[in-house]
Amino acid sequence: MSDTNTPPSLYAAREPVFPRRVSGTFRNLKWVIMAITLGIYYLVPWIRWDRGPALPDQAVLVDLANRRFYFFWIEIWPHEFYFIAGLLIMAGLGLFLFTSALGRVWCGYACPQTVWTDLFILVERWIEGDRNARLRLHRQKKWDFRKLRLRTTKVIAWILIALATGGAWVFYFADAPTLLVDLVTGQAHPIAYSTMAVLTATTFFFGGYAREQICIYACPWPRIQGAMMDEDTLTVGYREWRGEPRGKLHKNEPEVEAAQGDCIDCMACVNVCPMGIDIREGQQLECITCALCIDACDDIMDKIGKPRGLIDYMAISDEPLERAGQPPRNVWKHILRLRTVVYTVLWALVGVMLLVALYLRSDIDVTVAPVRNPTYVVLSNGDIRNTYELRLRNKHGEDRPFEIFVDGTPGLSLELEGGEGSDVTVAADAMHLQRVYVVAPKDSAAATGELSDIRFVVQDKMNGDQAEKDTVFHGKGDNG
Repeated sequence: MSDTNTPPSLYAAREPVFPRRVSGTFRNLKWVIMAITLGIYYLVPWIRWDRGPALPDQAVLVDLANRRFYFFWIEIWPHEFYFIAGLLIMAGLGLFLFTSALGRVWCGYACPQTVWTDLFILVERWIEGDRNARLRLHRQKKWDFRKLRLRTTKVIAWILIALATGGAWVFYFADAPTLLVDLVTGQAHPIAYSTMAVLTATTFFFGGYAREQICIYACPWPRIQGAMMDEDTLTVGYREWRGEPRGKLHKNEPEVEAAQGDCIDCMACVNVCPMGIDIREGQQLECITCALCIDACDDIMDKIGKPRGLIDYMAISDEPLERAGQPPRNVWKHILRLRTVVYTVLWALVGVMLLVALYLRSDIDVTVAPVRNPTYVVLSNGDIRNTYELRLRNKHGEDRPFEIFVDGTPGLSLELEGGEGSDVTVAADAMHLQRVYVVAPKDSAAATGELSDIRFVVQDKMNGDQAEKDTVFHGKGDNG
């Protein structure tokens, strides 16, 4: 006898999705994007770039040990993190732009979860067959030799893809050829192995088993995108006013066929969907707008002699026009509207600002930190001395001699700790900490006053480039 007081389960077990192979414009576009994105991810760490004998020759490198980010001819220092922040802002604005114009186009074509899931499904299809064959294998309760062989082969292939994915990631943080040898010989740092293990496991699980569950439950982006789309956003949809009432094809019964819509309920759109949804039920959170249902439906429409576009990219605002038999508005009128234009302008503005900042930045840099304890020192002859710490940055790929002098207040003299004169050599692509003493004669305005404005000037003696930094000189009038 069942217990009527037992509450119903709120958990629904996952039903695996086995999308059917489809061909068409959007599927081909997804293949191209997959090849490009995976090619970039796996191959970029192996591209070499000559920056000079003292610098790494890897084109793209996140050098955490030396706190540098190298991207071909661009080198980002820690104090230049605003470049990274600007790129992140551009990425966010770009997502806002594409979402407003074309819905979840990022999710459907370029999201890493989508790309790797497509790759895992492709391998699964090669090994186990298309949708019906995979369904039969899944429903087969008996684990015979054939099922064991196919499943083992698939899992091994998935593990190799996941391992290559985790390995490619760590190559971005160290010299790729050297790290590869260290990994194979067991001499790499434990962090490299642990990072690879975590990324291998997550890639294997996300792409092989979780798949659409990540998009539905783990990723916050669908909710954000849903709030950013409006009635003018072009997204994948079903022309219900043309397809309903749906019914089976009746070629020899023209009266029955005339009373039906164009949808013959063939389930092709459902069978190819990697999310396992029915697009004919309207807009859904699960839909990633991969457009594979468009290819599947267009193929069926061609076969039964109906016009394409029963499932297509469309805007909700065009529905009344199409129901009335009028053509929808031009695509560009949906794309080029106030929201998308504003996003485009902001995106371009941030990009121009980054380019200008990159172009104007100097290859040498200096920061000045006055030593506050004590604020000043009275020398034996009555002169006043202030101490400063200068951080000199040489962004060149070779050692450079720098000359340091002080400007702004007359009568000041400068001494370098640990050296003679005013010259110091800074190693290639390095930061040099130099303590500097500035002395004012006892009867000068700088010595008797409270604060005097001064300017440190650092000059590259090889090409004449200069970097300047303003600060203050503390005299006897400053009792703080």
